[in-house]
Amino acid sequence: MIRVEVYGKRDCCLCDEVKATLSKVRREIPFDFREIDIESAPEIYDAYKERIPLLLINGRPAFKFRVDEAALRRRLARQRA
Repeated sequence: MIRVEVYGKRDCCLCDEVKATLSKVRREIPFDFREIDIESAPEIYDAYKERIPLLLINGRPAFKFRVDEAALRRRLARQRA
């Protein structure tokens, strides 16, 4: 199963956009999803505060700030192959 993680925080409009895109794509391409709130721990916040939203696919950085739906679909399709 493909693993997708998003580093973000509450009240972040870019994070909300990324999650909406993921939700739409997930209806057709299944993947495990995990959301990491960077405000949950000081060390996470320090590491990611200026890089959110950051999306990882199977532990590798895939998108930062915005997610292009078509590019996300291509990346996920490559992971399934």
